[in-house]
Formats: sequence, structure tokens, C-alpha cells
Amino acid sequence: MKHNHGGGDYKAGSITLGGAVAMGTGVMIGAGIFALTGQIAELAGTLFPIAFIVGAIVTGFSAYSYVKMSNAWPSAGGIAMILQKCYGPGAVAAGAALLMALSMVIAESLVARTFAAYLLRPFNIDGGPLVPILSVGVILFAFLVNIAGNRSIGLFSLVMAAIKIGGIAIFGFAALWSSGFDFAAGTEDISAHGATGFMASVALAILAFKGFTTITNSGAEITDPHRNVGRAIAISIALCVVVYLLVAFGVGSSLTIDQIVDARDYSLAEAAKPALGEAGFLLTVLLAVVATASAVLASVFAVSRMLAMLTDMKMIPHSHFGMTGPIQRHTLVYTVVVASGLAVFFDLGRIASLGAFFYLVMDMVVHWGVWRFRREDIGARSPILIAALCFDAIVLTAFTAMKLQSDPMIVILAGAGIFTVFFFERSYLSNWLAPQYGNRDE
Repeated sequence: MKHNHGGGDYKAGSITLGGAVAMGTGVMIGAGIFALTGQIAELAGTLFPIAFIVGAIVTGFSAYSYVKMSNAWPSAGGIAMILQKCYGPGAVAAGAALLMALSMVIAESLVARTFAAYLLRPFNIDGGPLVPILSVGVILFAFLVNIAGNRSIGLFSLVMAAIKIGGIAIFGFAALWSSGFDFAAGTEDISAHGATGFMASVALAILAFKGFTTITNSGAEITDPHRNVGRAIAISIALCVVVYLLVAFGVGSSLTIDQIVDARDYSLAEAAKPALGEAGFLLTVLLAVVATASAVLASVFAVSRMLAMLTDMKMIPHSHFGMTGPIQRHTLVYTVVVASGLAVFFDLGRIASLGAFFYLVMDMVVHWGVWRFRREDIGARSPILIAALCFDAIVLTAFTAMKLQSDPMIVILAGAGIFTVFFFERSYLSNWLAPQYGNRDE
């Protein structure tokens, strides 16, 4: 059975459990390891491997809301469907869904800049105009592949996920082995930022796992979705925890915290030099370039489809701007333009921070909606939903406090962005929420 939303064809049962896991891990590993390891170490100090574990635990609680809702109503609408089921077709649901879409676009630009940073390492180029140029280049490449057709994207994601997981696991083992399983980063003070810095680092670690929402957005296409959406999310998060810990300990065995922070945009490549020699360094760069390019490809596809879905659900306005073809092709263009702009004007740290603010706010809106309006319908347990909400609030508070000290402008930009999204949606739609949807109406 095919579903047509916004010009895109969605075929029920077209994604296997393995394909769903590959899709989730493909998006997660591209951003989580190559882009965020150094950023997390900067905040968490020697505890940065633990930040990944805590991030996974918080994500596990968060995933509960999405799994329970997807089990009840598997849909290609994914997060947009969840929000609409909770709040009705109003500005709260539309605003939070648009924040999710924007956080996905931000993730694209984050991974695109990481692609550029790694590609330039063999030439000892750090920064400069080539970084935004190459970042935009890989985004445009992903656009062209998506325009050419998406039939092979599923298979491509599966192959790339296997290469990424295998290659990164080998890197982690080799780095640990060559160091005699010593943790060089562990010889320093725990963290200059204390408990607040550690909790703030968890906000970025959560970004390393948020790719599981890509699985939620493909609920209607996964085989036996009532069982497999939850299983795919759980397997993806578990796989990523193992891979992230291998990398964290591998990097920490080769570099001190100061060295990791200095090389935060390309920490894996820097760690490969003392651990694996010049050949290992070049292979790590190659792996990073391939992994980040494939992650951009998968992310561009996912975001454009979500925006097409939001258009189809009348949650955002749409203008063709003179373009022909289906709506998803138009949303591909919008996605590429916004991601390219972010990649040009923001560095990795600011892009990651913006993504964390947008995603955590959206996540809290989801948990509140599920707890307030739908927990009885789906058989969800209140303590888990409340715990997920509290964890997000604690992490967001700590992250905001840290950024107000180190980069207050990004807090202002994030706050202005969130306000603008909800103000825009309230202007576009007639109300904040529809009470008849918020009760038990189907």
C-alpha cells in the first residue's frame, strides 16, 4: 500500500527492521562521533565518556514517548503526527514540529562542517574559507543525489552504516591497544566546569543520539511497525552507545583533554596519529569523510520529507517560488538553502548549541503532550514520562547556564529563534491547540 503525502510516495512495509536500524545509526553516528566528541570533552573534562552513557540513558527515557505513540499510531508523519495527536492542529503542535525540522537542518550543517574539517586535515588547514565552501559542496552533493531518486538511499544507508560502525570500532580498539589501555585524558582534573559543565555536556551527547527520531518519522513504512519501531530505536541506541564509548576511550587513550579540546573539530583524526601512525591517520580521515557525507545525504532526505509532511498536514505554509514538481522537491531546496547558510555563518560549536536548544525544547513539548493528553490511550506510565521531562529540564538548564557564561549570544539567538517559530505558527494558524484533539478524539 502506498501513501502519498506532499508529493512523496511512502510504501507500507518497505523498510525492514535492519534497514530502520541502519537509518537510525547512520544519522546518529555521523553527528555524534565526528562532530561532537571534542565539544563534549570541552565541557565534561575527563568524564566525557560517561557523558555519552548519561546521554543514552536520558535518550532512552525520551524514546519511551515516541515508541508508545508510534506503536499506537505508526505513521509517516512521525513526530508531527505525535504532536498533532496530543495538541490538535494548532500552533503548539506545528511550532514544536517545526523546531524538530529545524534541529534536523542544523544537524545537517553540523555534519557538513565536520566533513570539511576532516577533509582538510591531511593538508593542515584549520579554518579559513575552504571550510564553508566544502560544507556547502557536500550539502549540494546530497541535494543532487536526492533529486536523482531515493530508491537506492535505503541500501546505501545500510552499507554505510556497516562501514561506519565497523571502521569506528576498529579505530577504537586499535587506539586502546596501542596505548596499552591507558586513558591519557584520565590523568587530568575531572572538569574545570564541575557538575554544571558535565550536565551541559549531556545536552550535546543527547544530540549524538537524536537520530532515533528518523526511525519514528518512517513508522508507516517499517515492517510490523507496532513491534519494530520500538525495537529499531532500542537497537540503534544500544549500538551507538557501544561505538561512542569505544571512540571516547580510544581518543582519550591517545590525547589529553587539552589536546582533544584543541582538535575538537577533528579529534578522531588527531587521536589516530599517535595511535595508528600516518596510514591510520589517513584511513581515519577517509572514514570520517565518507561517514559524514553519507550522514548529510540521509539527513537531507529525512528533513525534506518531514517538511513535505508538515506542508501536507497544513502545519506550515508553502510557496512554490516558481518551482515545478512535487512538494518534497521544493522542501529539498529549502533544506539545502537553510543548511548551507548555517554552515557558512556558524562554527561547529554554535551550530551544535543551537541544535541542542531547539531539540530539547521540542522534546519537552512532546513529553508534556503525551503525559497530559494521551498517556491513558497508549498505556504509558506517568513516572517514565515525568522523568523524561525532568531530565530534559535539568540538562537544558545546565546547558543554558554554561552558554550564558561562555557564549551569551547563542542563547539569545536560540531564544529568539524559538519565539519566532511559535509566533509565526500562531500567526499562521487560528489557535494554540484544539481541545477536541487534546482529549481522546481520533
